[in-house]
Order: sequence, then structure tokens, then C-alpha cells
Amino acid sequence: MDGQHVNNSVSPANIYPIDLDQRPAGYDKLASEPVFDPDKHLALEKPLETYSLTDFGYPEEVVQASPVDFAASSTFRVLSEEGVAALYDVMKQVEGFSRSNPRIERCVRGAVYRSKFLRDLCLSPAVTEFMSEIAGLPLMPHTIPHQLGHINYNPTEIGANVDKWHVDTLRFDYVMFVTDPKENQGGAFQYFKGTKDEMAALKAAGADVPAAKVIQPDIPAAGYAVLQQGNLVVHQAKGLTAPGERITMVNGYMPLDPHAEDYLRYDQLLFADPAEIVTAEYAQHVGHQVRRKLEEGLSKTEFKADKEAYAAWLSRLSSQLAEAADEIRAADSAKMEHFGD
Repeated sequence: MDGQHVNNSVSPANIYPIDLDQRPAGYDKLASEPVFDPDKHLALEKPLETYSLTDFGYPEEVVQASPVDFAASSTFRVLSEEGVAALYDVMKQVEGFSRSNPRIERCVRGAVYRSKFLRDLCLSPAVTEFMSEIAGLPLMPHTIPHQLGHINYNPTEIGANVDKWHVDTLRFDYVMFVTDPKENQGGAFQYFKGTKDEMAALKAAGADVPAAKVIQPDIPAAGYAVLQQGNLVVHQAKGLTAPGERITMVNGYMPLDPHAEDYLRYDQLLFADPAEIVTAEYAQHVGHQVRRKLEEGLSKTEFKADKEAYAAWLSRLSSQLAEAADEIRAADSAKMEHFGD
């Protein structure tokens, strides 16, 4: 009833609660696509280096409030050459569904509703376990489907950044190149080796981002990625400086432990996704989180006269639901947050 942890040995594949066959209107399945085969399409190789939040200059109180001190990784391989070819096939099929938002000119979200290949990759237990090992805590695929398999395409204007300096609306995600960056000019992915507050101060002062504070992972080929605690690591995607094709895929995760501090910005997601979809997904996400905590408490009845413990347990659950309801009602007054180019 008042426990603080779940059994982290439970496979994320067995607890993912969303039925992605219940698609929003207009999200039709692809007529023909590859079948995901982890034995054929994955080629998982660990990164050589990781950075901590401490390395990025975050104070101890931020580190302690985060699920783990991990900030970001160097490059690692996710897909085999066959896996890259299969994913590229899917990326080209869904490219026509791209939308714009104040940060990104061309992106596709919600493609896991359309593509079973993409869905199976994003929910892959092998990949989830692999990302958990890099991050240093058990993860599960994000229970907002639009946070799975987000796709960015290069802008139509040469030189325009793919995405501005920003932080993400979720805790953990990997950014994977689906096209070979070595075949392009420009298009780098970059981290800011500093805190969100540092970046905000630089931009407020009109100062350039110091080159010494920018980490640019070397991406050797398509199918390679970096992992980050996205809500705390400021990052950007540079534009191409010559004609080419740049496609990346971002897959979101959250801590497996439902008691770990969640991070989600419903108000910011409204700028990227249709309101009727993001609202339903957000409400269900919060409901599933509360349900997991409720089921944990119901699984171990304790007969004791500690009224306050039971009252506090119920209050925590009801407060989480009430706070989410308040976020939904207040979101229309928000502005999209980013740090610019």
C-alpha cells in the first residue's frame, strides 16, 4: 500500500498497456511494409562513453530529483544494414504525412499507428533492455504513442536547422540516423554541455553558444544513435548546407518504476500534435501510471490501524490525477518553448 518501488524485473514488453490497433481517424495502416525481425534487423553495440548530469554542470538537487545521473551517451549502433534499409522504406512511405510546428518544418508523429514495423522496433524488448543498460535504470517504451518513433526530415530550405536548441517533453529518448550522415554536408546533431539555465542565460544575453560547450557525436553511418535524458540535455539538429536527405527517428522511454519522477509537458505537446489525439493520449498515460501504483498497493493489503498511511496513499493517487486535469485545462495559455538556433 505504501511501498515505493515496483518489481523492476518485469519485462516492459509484458506491461505495455496501449493497444496501438486502436488508431485515430485518418491513421490508416500501411498497405505493404517489411516485417520486423530482431535477429535480422538489430545490431546492438554499446557506446564507448556516457556523460552524467554532473558532467553537464547540474547541481546536486537536480541530480537527486532525477531518476538517474545519466545525461547522454556517445554514438552506438542499433540497426544492421538490413534494418536500416527496412526502416528507410517505412520512413519514405510515411513522409507524406509530415507536419510543421514552430520548431520543426517537417516531422511525422504517431507513425506507430500506421506502421507495424515501426511499432515493433519502438516496443522491442531487446532494444528497451539495451537502452536501460546504457541509462543505468530499467526503462519502458513511453505510454504516449506519439512519443514513439517521432521522425524528422530535413527542411526544404538549405541551411535551415532541422530543430532548434531545445529540451524534450519526456525523460529518455534515443536519436537515430536513418540516412547516412557521411553522405551529407552539415546536418550534425549536437549537445550543449551545460544546463538548461545556462543556455537560457546565454540566449537572454544575446551571446553565442561557446564552441567548447558543444558536443557533436560522430555518427559513422545510418542505424547509429545517441541516448539522452532529453528533458535536461539541451540539443539541436543542424541543417544541411548542400542538397541531400537527412532523416532521423526519435524513440521515447520512461522509467519502468511508476514512482520515478515523471516528466511530460502536455502544453508543449499541443504545438506538435492534434489536440484531440494528444489530450486522449496524455490522459490515458496518466491513468495508466496511477493504475500501476494502485495495482501495486492493492497487491499487498496490510491490516494495520495506520489511517494516515492509507489516507496519504489515496491522496497521492488523487493528486496526480487532479494535477493532470489542471494541466489540460490550463494548457491553452502556453507558448512553445525553445532556445532558438
